[in-house]
Amino acid sequence: MTEMRGRRLDLSLVVPIYNEEENLRELHGRIAATLAPLGRSWELLLVDDGSRDASPRLLQALLKDDPEHVRVIELLRNFGQHAAVFAGFSLARGEVIVTLDADLQNPPEEIPVLLRKIDEGFDVVGGYRREREDSWFRRAASRVVNRLTARATGVRMRDYGCMLRAYRRPIVEAMVRTSEIATFIPALANTFARDVAEVEVAHAPRRRGQSKYSVRRLLRLNFDLMTGFSTLPLQFISWVGALLAVVGFAFGVFLLVRRLIVGPEVEGVFTLFAILFAFLGVQLFCLGLMGEYVGRIYAEVRHRPRYLIRTVRESGTAREGEAMQEGEAVREARGAGRGRSG
Repeated sequence: MTEMRGRRLDLSLVVPIYNEEENLRELHGRIAATLAPLGRSWELLLVDDGSRDASPRLLQALLKDDPEHVRVIELLRNFGQHAAVFAGFSLARGEVIVTLDADLQNPPEEIPVLLRKIDEGFDVVGGYRREREDSWFRRAASRVVNRLTARATGVRMRDYGCMLRAYRRPIVEAMVRTSEIATFIPALANTFARDVAEVEVAHAPRRRGQSKYSVRRLLRLNFDLMTGFSTLPLQFISWVGALLAVVGFAFGVFLLVRRLIVGPEVEGVFTLFAILFAFLGVQLFCLGLMGEYVGRIYAEVRHRPRYLIRTVRESGTAREGEAMQEGEAVREARGAGRGRSG
């Protein structure tokens, strides 16, 4: 990460955008109204993650209306929420970087709550949603994610799923230097941070648009958490295998003794098939879990970028068609800085 214009700011806000045309103007207005009284220099990085609605046009209008604060990053296609946040991280200039969603379920008015807490010296401050305005399925999935993430990172937090979070710059720089393709930013940040805190924040119902997290994406996130931050699932497979071996051996001894005492019988054949299928189900699950680790290795060794940037738009400039990938945006900025200083 580096300063794109040669100066450091107090605060950067990174907001991933995907088909949020109905919320963008209100989002910008509420952010500007919230940050104006704080007396801090700030920027708003709006990362268009391959939107197919009118979001790109509205983002350009916001840049025209507020060129002092707004910067627009357009990705080549849809890479996913966390990849879009990484793109914003790579170009952020703030000493503190705050992330939030564009759907306004995380009220921008809660940003000062995070800033007051991080000013106490914490490296990462996460938001904890007091009363979630989500479906029961989303709440249940969030509880699973929280437990898996706490076990994987060793840092217990009540709400890993809340994107309203604040990070100090060294933590963000450390995350940008990592090379994992599939990762979960709140969990990754906690592996680098020493002092982590959580504060209660409000949570609003989604009034416009639709949630971008389907059941499939939530399941994908859970698998990423299981295989991306810990080898505990592999250890669990080993223990399950050992347990099944002991149970199978004991059951074999039982059947042998029963045959010697009772004699040949065929009544239990269906029971044996049921037990066999249960064991096969466990084996296939374990094989699939091991396949997840192999798949992650395959994805990593290809060294494909997390994202590709098509355009970076800011006050008075727009770099078109550069298709910058992760890291190239930083090198481009550093080269421009050396040119100006020379």
